[in-house]
Amino acid sequence: MTVRAVRGAVQLDRDEAGHMDERVSRLLTAMLERNALTADDLISVWFTATPDLRSDFPAAAARKLGIVDVPLICAQELDVAGAMPRVVRILAHVETGLTRAEISHVYLGAAAALRKDIAQ
Repeated sequence: MTVRAVRGAVQLDRDEAGHMDERVSRLLTAMLERNALTADDLISVWFTATPDLRSDFPAAAARKLGIVDVPLICAQELDVAGAMPRVVRILAHVETGLTRAEISHVYLGAAAALRKDIAQ
């Protein structure tokens, strides 16, 4: 097994805890499924949110999915003029047999515009 990083992002429609939970859960689930990963393959997960998201911690969605024994951390994205608003990003470190080229990075909805070069 090798340690790899898997990226993902999603844009929220509004800053509401339930909405954040739904979108972040969908993103994290898609990242795991598209890379044939389980929670046991996770080493650690970084969540970032743009400064306009204050209703909840994105990592709370992972805990609700049952990911309870993996280190999770949340941070705030830089407040850059013109940046896409209401975005949660994920950087997951995983153990996998996939090569770097086989990793599927997941950008849902409008967030696909953030990384057209690697979005699946």
